[in-house]
Amino acid sequence: MSADIETFYGGSILAMASENAVAIMSDKRLGMGPITVSKDFVRIHRMGPRLYVGLSTFVPDTQVLLRRIRKNYNLFKLEEQREMEPEELSNMISFLLYSKRTSPYITAPIVAGLSSDGRPYISGMDCIGSITSPKDFVATGTAAKNLMGICEALYRPNMDEENLFVTCAQAFLNAVDRDALSGWGADCYVISEGKVIKRSIKGRCD
Repeated sequence: MSADIETFYGGSILAMASENAVAIMSDKRLGMGPITVSKDFVRIHRMGPRLYVGLSTFVPDTQVLLRRIRKNYNLFKLEEQREMEPEELSNMISFLLYSKRTSPYITAPIVAGLSSDGRPYISGMDCIGSITSPKDFVATGTAAKNLMGICEALYRPNMDEENLFVTCAQAFLNAVDRDALSGWGADCYVISEGKVIKRSIKGRCD
């Protein structure tokens, strides 16, 4: 059984941005080392109408962090009377992670969404809150290296929503097929102006 706390539960997340839309995708497997415990586990969580956060790695820490994110998000809405911008959510999560830097949450969050003026935004961070905000794609989890390599080959700028989904799905399924700790299908959210489309994809179950 895997003794590495970062890979014990498995799971991978990918976010990809185009000119006017973003996609965020995660697998459905929850493991206990090499043993599959659940095949319908949720790693992507809705924060606002066009704003999502993906949490992977050590599941107990991600559950505690998600509760803190929701609490602070709701307090922000009450005080400011508006939805939080994607960049503001990233900064808030970064602060929560950095405040625990001496005993960090073992997680690597990904934020994906559209700003109030329709600009796509994706970001990823490490366990102490160091943010990276690329214009193309970001990945985390046990298949992160596979995902980054395949995305570098498949990604094209200025894709429309359908091509964004197809590219994201092809990269994700090919990457998790080569990772024993991720898989069992995937959920994908494509976020664009005025709508969010969720699609579930069947994958290998071995």
